[in-house]
Amino acid sequence: MNLTKTITADIQHAAATAFGDAHANIDPILKPSSNPKFGDLQANLAMALAKQLNQPPHKVAEQLTANLNAPWAQAIDIAGPGFINITLTPDAVAAALTTLRDDPHLAVTQRPHDPVVIDYSAPNVAKEMHVGHLRSTVIGDALARMLTFAGRNVIRQNHLGDWGTQFGMLIENLIDAEKTSDNPNATAAGVAELNTFYKQAKERFDAEPDFANRARQRVVALQAGDPDTLDRWQQLIDLSKTYFANVYDRLDVLLTEDDIHAESFYNDQLANTLDRFDQAGQLKESQGATVIYPDGFTDRDDNPMPMIVRKSDGGFLYATTDLAAALYRIENIRAKQIVYVTDSRQSAHFAMLFQALKQANLIPDHTQLDHVSFGTVLGPDRKPFKSRSGETIKLIDLIDEAQQRAADAVATKNPDLTPEQRNEVATVVGVGALKYADLSNDRIKDYVFDWDRMLALEGNTAPYLIYSYVRIQSIFRKGNINPVSLKDAPITITEADEKSLALHLLRFPETFDGSLDALEPHRLCTYAYELAARFHRFFEHCPVLKAPDEQTKTSRLALCHLTAHTLKTTLNLLGINTVEQM
Repeated sequence: MNLTKTITADIQHAAATAFGDAHANIDPILKPSSNPKFGDLQANLAMALAKQLNQPPHKVAEQLTANLNAPWAQAIDIAGPGFINITLTPDAVAAALTTLRDDPHLAVTQRPHDPVVIDYSAPNVAKEMHVGHLRSTVIGDALARMLTFAGRNVIRQNHLGDWGTQFGMLIENLIDAEKTSDNPNATAAGVAELNTFYKQAKERFDAEPDFANRARQRVVALQAGDPDTLDRWQQLIDLSKTYFANVYDRLDVLLTEDDIHAESFYNDQLANTLDRFDQAGQLKESQGATVIYPDGFTDRDDNPMPMIVRKSDGGFLYATTDLAAALYRIENIRAKQIVYVTDSRQSAHFAMLFQALKQANLIPDHTQLDHVSFGTVLGPDRKPFKSRSGETIKLIDLIDEAQQRAADAVATKNPDLTPEQRNEVATVVGVGALKYADLSNDRIKDYVFDWDRMLALEGNTAPYLIYSYVRIQSIFRKGNINPVSLKDAPITITEADEKSLALHLLRFPETFDGSLDALEPHRLCTYAYELAARFHRFFEHCPVLKAPDEQTKTSRLALCHLTAHTLKTTLNLLGINTVEQM
């Protein structure tokens, strides 16, 4: 049984009995009690009912509890103006834990298997990924995992920036590099540093008029489909894809080459997309450009704010591609939800994009569009995080440093590990720390990047949570116990710390649902941290291997096993792995 749903249904039935069916669906607003002496849960519905019934809240609470059949309650008290405090019976808690344990999804209600598109990461071709790509990549990946866990049909989309005027200078620079190479067959695969290659092309574009002119002509050739130009363009893309795949593998995210739907994919759909908006009466002209005026958007002078979709020279823009991509996802993929994970600086762009689609009647009623925005990674000076030399930090360098710092810490803490074990722990802990430091912060806020804090073995960090999992596994190793043997072991609740841990385990489904509905992974991080903290309190006060009798020992081992499983599941949903020893 899902205990929260059972309690909610019983309270609603009591409300209907006491006050009539019109009040049967009122939300009891069940919250964990902040103080154990007030019970385990608090129902806060008397206030809302009192307004509807025009009665004092305390009297409403009395009538409601008088009609409440509550076999799951050990005690029910009314406090203050009408708060209903509930103390659950140990048997009800134990029964709910058994249900949770037996469900492969830990009692999370499975949602319809409708397609949901999640657009995240989206780096630019021929540029190295940097610290600015970290948040979109790890937040998007966590949400993709959570949506899959909830039963949705998740379609990941990596909207690579692989088209535009910059490719004229890149291709021309590539051609010149091949001419001066000792190897006449040199291709883009010989470009060792993507950023260096890009910067070199940009410097030449700005300083060499002849090169700049050739670059502009090359853009025209690319857009016209010139075979040789397209071949060089593809070389740059293939090199970039190989590089991106390596970063994603190191960061342990789900994105693969099959998930790439780059800007160029929508090129042949752009003109038709604008025709659709023209037919809907949405296209206007402004200073020679074609624009859409999304309702509700104005500039500082209160003039309607345009979204430019075609330049005066006929060229299309970023917004045009996004409109085409949205229509493709709605009409070809038939997505019921589209989630865009980009930084908060693009919030206005996506708000205008969604409104443009809405006012053109191109969003079906059953399709939901969400922009998951996030803040900036800051350095100690509270400015965007950069290297000491002032350069933007490469993401691959950040991963390398995270693993090296973790390796140094592991070598100090446990020198008995084999080199293979040490490398595994360093990889899991280093990458986990990097991702968790990002995910554990409210995504909309900026956060300060701090190596010492993210790699600490205490506090709300990945190393602490991974260590907590390892500590549980060490109990089984020390007792020579196979955790699988505890799958059906009965659980009994007798001690306060057992109940505290059990109640938090039972909150996993509602915490997960709230985190997914809000598209906020940090809620799962907070849950995992509190779960680990409650486990440590339980472990300190409730002997496991030295329990007073075999029945209690087996029950506590089963509770440990469920805690480890829930903790590992939560970390995996965040894209963070675990190890058995560290």
